Amino acid sequence: MQRSQVLARSFARKFLPPSHPSHPHNQIRSISRPCDVFINHRGIDTKRTISSLLYYHLSMLRLKPFLDSENMKPGEKLYDKIDTGIRNCKLGIAVFSPRYCQSYFCLHELALLMESKKRVIPIFCDVKPSQLQVHDDGTRKASELQWYSRALEEAKYTVGLTFDTSSGNWSEFLVSASDAVIENLLEIDGERLRK
Repeated sequence: MQRSQVLARSFARKFLPPSHPSHPHNQIRSISRPCDVFINHRGIDTKRTISSLLYYHLSMLRLKPFLDSENMKPGEKLYDKIDTGIRNCKLGIAVFSPRYCQSYFCLHELALLMESKKRVIPIFCDVKPSQLQVHDDGTRKASELQWYSRALEEAKYTVGLTFDTSSGNWSEFLVSASDAVIENLLEIDGERLRK
């Protein structure tokens, strides 16, 4: 059994009552349960690779990740669904990639995660933190650009994971990313119980 599976089961046994949908003794998952992890990513760079793999790997560990292409249906209001997913999640993952900052949508999600005081695990995929900068294409207000820049700077100076898609070991990365997610969820839930 992989370390991430052991951690996931430990998390479920320790913090979830047997009646909870994610408890190991309960095989039926609740669709209405808020997401555990919100995956913020630039679809054009990572949806078919790292973001989807991470989504499915976390799902197999009985966590409930949010990935726009998997959790949204045609006709749903994009900002409403995403903003609700962010506000209701316990943890965020920001998958930074070479074209991440070209998307104001990605930056909006990141800024909302930071503004909501969510813990965020940055993943630097084929990009260095120093390469990430908000660009002004003239379509956003200065205040909005500042909001994005503050969030991006905060994320860049948060300890995260790095991955090179051309030479990295995908399996090892998925295990280490899953371990980081589960360890953070355990800490977050532990803090909530102490309050």
